[in-house]
Parts: sequence; structure tokens; C-alpha cells
Amino acid sequence: MDDKSKATTPRLPTFVESMASFLFALITIGFCAAVWDAWLHVPLMLSAAFAAIMAKRCGYKWKQIERGMFNGIYSVLQAVLILITVGALIGVWIRAGVTPSLIYYGLGILTPAIFLVTALIICSITSLIIGTSWGTAGTIGVAFMGIGYGLGIPPAITAGAVISGAYFGDKIAPLSDTTNMAAAIAGVDLIAHIKNMFRQTGIAYAFALIAFLIIGFFFSGAANLEGAAAIRSSLQSDFTLSPVLLLPIIVVLVAIALKVPALPGIFLGVVVGAIFGLIFQNGVDLETMVNVAYRGIRDWTYEGEKTIALFANRGGIFNKWFAVSIIMIALSFGGIMEMSRQLEVIVNKIIKTFVRGTGSLVSTTVGTTIITNMAMADQYLGIILPAKMFATAYRTRGFHPKMLSAAVDGTGTMTSALVPWNTCAVAMAGFLGVATLSYLPFAIFNWSVPVVIIILGAIGKFSRKIEDDPGTIIEPLAAAASAFDNVKAE
Repeated sequence: MDDKSKATTPRLPTFVESMASFLFALITIGFCAAVWDAWLHVPLMLSAAFAAIMAKRCGYKWKQIERGMFNGIYSVLQAVLILITVGALIGVWIRAGVTPSLIYYGLGILTPAIFLVTALIICSITSLIIGTSWGTAGTIGVAFMGIGYGLGIPPAITAGAVISGAYFGDKIAPLSDTTNMAAAIAGVDLIAHIKNMFRQTGIAYAFALIAFLIIGFFFSGAANLEGAAAIRSSLQSDFTLSPVLLLPIIVVLVAIALKVPALPGIFLGVVVGAIFGLIFQNGVDLETMVNVAYRGIRDWTYEGEKTIALFANRGGIFNKWFAVSIIMIALSFGGIMEMSRQLEVIVNKIIKTFVRGTGSLVSTTVGTTIITNMAMADQYLGIILPAKMFATAYRTRGFHPKMLSAAVDGTGTMTSALVPWNTCAVAMAGFLGVATLSYLPFAIFNWSVPVVIIILGAIGKFSRKIEDDPGTIIEPLAAAASAFDNVKAE
């Protein structure tokens, strides 16, 4: 009986087997993207197949491997539904005149010199209120992309400012699911977790603010203002514009600020936007709204030539199937890596090899979280797994859980939008129409937060001892893992 049990129990993968899966994914994806300029679906599928072969070598049966893939996909179903709903919202808000009105009035107020800073600040405030980067980028962010086009700002730079602002709130807003989750998994009070992130967030945000202010001055000029005037004229010829059409935006912000969950809050924006479109836009009926919710802006002929560049092939549920499919394939790979414990083996090896003092512990946590984001293709798993795996290393050294939560939240949340096949990067690229690697250098806030964390850890300004704040430790780490399901359900 014992011999039979041993024969059917999967073994722990070796470090070589685990790294083979990870390196195969990086090389395959990198080659297809850089050399062939191919979509990431097939290399991700090949990576999942390779990881499955490694899991099979370790004694896992196909049913177990399949369950791992399904569990990986299940973990982001809520995010997929939000992605689809935001697609409908973008199409409806464009045809209803909501987004065009915001672009029109924005172009009348903003100048190229202050545009990027304004985009950063407004997106920051929005994300802080509603606690979601996706909702911010898919609503206000889309409008800023149009305004930036009119002012002559390259789309990649505008997208960088939008994403930097969108992830500000996603990092420290009490309503943010990742903020709540990082605190719960690490076992620390939410407010203590947020307060502990102020230093790293403030330094990185100040750096981003100054950088965008400097970049903005390079785009000042009369030619840009003439382009803005041309787009405003084009919008007037294609839409009925009014400040009243900004109300659907306020409705969504207020609903989510009142703790209406993100999915019904965004869907409410779709409904209200459609109603306003029926009231204000000529030639718009219910059939039109149903079609743009699904197909987006595809076949409509614009009178103003500048409007075409702003809205052609934007929004709609149909246009999100590309993102949904890549997310599902990527999470299949991530699910296999987690189920077969291949990622766990890699992380444990990294800890044993590189962790010596406080600075190396912090930098290793940051590096491992980035690797997890790349391997698992999802920010939730990019936070959960490092938080669980590094818990003992922090506790045995007497470090407060909020030190761990700040490291994994500041890295996992921020870098998720910088990995092209990660769910967040796919969403951002889809909402804003800019490839991940194009906006990456300009998502200044996102990549500067992990850098600041590493620097603070190296100079001893990141350490937090348990005895300094024992009252904010809320529960044992092992029990905190169940909080993930609660956060996803809210």
C-alpha cells in the first residue's frame, strides 16, 4: 500500500526542471515578439505545453494539470468580465458623445506644456476615488488619449502618464482590491499597510510628476494648438456636444466611490451612457447602442476627418476577445506552474542563494515578484505567491508583515502593466491602443516604485520591526490566504 502510494504521488520538481519551463517561456515569447513580431498567443500556448510536460515528468496526471490550468483561469474571471464590460462602455460612451465631449472641453482648456502632468494628476485622483486602474484607463484614460492626439503628444507618452496615474490609486486606495489583498495575505491592518507605503509612493510619484512636467515642455507650440482646434471642429461636426454629457462619468465615479462593486458600477455607466446617447445624439436608436456595445466603433462614417483617427475601431466587446484569449492562455501556463510547484522551487532557490541581509531580502522580494508577474501573467498571483513564500524569511528576521506587504504590493501591482502578456498589460494596451513595450519607458511611476523600494532597502530606510507596531498584525499568515477569495468576490 505504501509502495503504491509513493508511486502515484507527484514529486517536487527539480530546480533545473522548473527553470526550464520558465526560460522556455521567456525565450519563446521574446523571440516570437522581437524577431517575428508575432502575437503572443501561440508562444504562450507552447510555454503552457512545455510546463505541462515538466509537470508530467514529476508524476502529475493530466487531470491534475488540467485542473491547474482551470484554476489559473478561474482566478481572473472577474477581471475578464470587467474587461469585457469596459469594452462595451468605451463603444457606448464614444457614440453617445460622452468621450467626445470630454475630449472637446479638455482640448479647450489644456495646453501641451501641462497636459501630461494634468493627465497624471486627474487619473491619479480618479483611481484613488474608484480604486481601479482598469476603470480609470478605460474611461478617463481613453479621453486623455484623444486629447493628447489633438495636442500633438505621442500616444506612447500619453499612455505612460495615464497608466502612471491609474496605478497610483490601485496601489494605495482603500477600495483597491490589490491593496486589500496584499494586506490580508501578509497579515497586516489595511490602514497600516497603506501608511507604510507613503514614503516609497511619494518619492516615486514626485519623480514621475517632475519627469512629465519636463517632457511636456518639449511639446509646446502653435502647431499643436492648431491640431487641437481642428479636432474640436471635427468633433462638433460628428457629435452633439454638451457638458451634460459628462454626467455618466460622474455617475460611475460616485457609484464606485460609494462602494458599488466595480463590475455593476461600470455596467451602470454603460446603461446611463446609452440613455444619454438616445437623448442627445441625432440618428441614434437602441439598435445603434446595442451594436456599438458589441462591435465598438467600426463601420460608422465620420464627417470630420480628425474624428476617424480618434475613434476608428475603438471599444466594443468584440474588440476585447483578443485580450480575453491571451489572458486565458497565459493563465493556463501560470496555473500549471503554480499547481506543479515549479515556481515555488525557483523562489526557494532564489531565497537561499541571494538573501543575506535586509537589503538583499528586499531586493530579492522585488525581483521574485517581478518574475512571478512574468511567469503567472497575473497581478493577483504576483502578489499572493511572493507574500506567502517570503513570509517565513521576514518573520524569522523579526520584520513586521507590513514590510513584506509593501514590497510585494509596490512591485506586483506596479509591474503587472509592464509585462506584455500579463493580464493588466493586455488590458492597458487594449484600452489605450498602445503596445506595452511602447508605453513602458513612459509608465514612469510604475517602474520607479520598485526601484525606490530597492534603494530604500539598501540604505536601511525600508525596515519595519514587529516590536515597533505589534498591534497592526491582524492574523496569522497561513489563515490570511483565504482573504483572496473574499477580495475577488467583493
